[in-house]
Amino acid sequence: MVIHVVNWGDILWKIAKYYNSSVDRIVEVNNLHDPNKLLVGQSLLIPTDDTLYTIKYGDVLWRIAEKYGVSVENIMKTNSIINPNFLYPGTKITIPQREKKKIDVNGYIYMLGNDSVPIIEEVGDNLTYLSPFAYLIKEDGGLQGLDDMAAIKTAISENIVPMMAITNFSVTSKGENLAREVLNNPRIIQKLQTNIINIMKEKGYKGLNIDFENVLPSDREAYNRFLKSTVDIMHKEGFFVSTALAPKINKDQVGLLYEAHDYEAHGKIVDFVVLMTYEWGWRGGPPRAISPVNEMERVLDYAVTVIPTDKILMGFQIYARDWTLPFVGGREAETFSVQEAIDRAYKYKATIQYDVISQSPFYQYTDENGIAHEVWFEDARSAQAKFDLVKDYNLRGLSYWVLGYPFQQNWELLADNFTVRKR
Repeated sequence: MVIHVVNWGDILWKIAKYYNSSVDRIVEVNNLHDPNKLLVGQSLLIPTDDTLYTIKYGDVLWRIAEKYGVSVENIMKTNSIINPNFLYPGTKITIPQREKKKIDVNGYIYMLGNDSVPIIEEVGDNLTYLSPFAYLIKEDGGLQGLDDMAAIKTAISENIVPMMAITNFSVTSKGENLAREVLNNPRIIQKLQTNIINIMKEKGYKGLNIDFENVLPSDREAYNRFLKSTVDIMHKEGFFVSTALAPKINKDQVGLLYEAHDYEAHGKIVDFVVLMTYEWGWRGGPPRAISPVNEMERVLDYAVTVIPTDKILMGFQIYARDWTLPFVGGREAETFSVQEAIDRAYKYKATIQYDVISQSPFYQYTDENGIAHEVWFEDARSAQAKFDLVKDYNLRGLSYWVLGYPFQQNWELLADNFTVRKR
């Protein structure tokens, strides 16, 4: 795959011809509704099977390498080029294939029941784990039920490992007091662990994901002890255990979301962790990138110092948000799919911009009522930037929050970059 950013005057058939691709294939991988409508600043994935490139007058090797997403060194090695400064027009060179790293990919999903089936089937080849979200713990160690059987059965049919997710928070409660009640009572913990095992065995789950958030700082060690005892019990039963961690940038980061999440302890205790590296641009805050690469790098810089890299799944959100301007506190942004973000940009004839610091696309528009809006979303460029982080930090893989928001470019590009493990 090659990424092309649309400029003024670009026409799809000319783009296809330049890259030795076809209009039909470009339309397919980018889910273009109308191939005659392109937006300035829009990124397009260009599929090409052509491994031969003909040197043109003015070509330089680094630009060819950048165009095809490979390194200059690999091009030189493949073609026995001694001096990259001497390229002769008309010469045909072979473009080497990208080396694909093997990774694990998790997908959280909260659209459950029969609605989950087509979602899982569509992206099943790209997932190692599926995590229906989520079983809410109760004060007595019970678990609130979840309509997850259709999702589990579909996951198994797609050779995806079902991973049970439990949490302490809901849309109406942060869950800090609930966590305190459970984590400090051995009798409740034992009951909770028994209930988890019973559900896992009954429904076919193979592993557990623990997403306890807003745990009080004074309960940090109680949380660690709970993890240790849970892992010991789950391992004896043949299950694996993972946790979801808030995006910390240092050990002593303050705040209810961070303080009880002990990165070093989790890295030692559980089988792997999911870093929740998203939601900087949250629906109740001002408009900004939802998963900015510069902020994700800060989290990873700390995480890899205390957690083995082969235990880290980096979180990646795959939805867009639309804020009304000027931003007013208490007014929530609208959340929708990347595909809807593109459709909305078409509708309002917006010019897509790209923030190079966060490596995220955005645009502004004015609606029919004269209200200004700002939309932040993801595209091929921002997805590739995140995939590069997985490679640069040599991580175990990715975790998507959350399935059910169409983003065709992501899945095409994921397969182009990585080989997804099936366990």
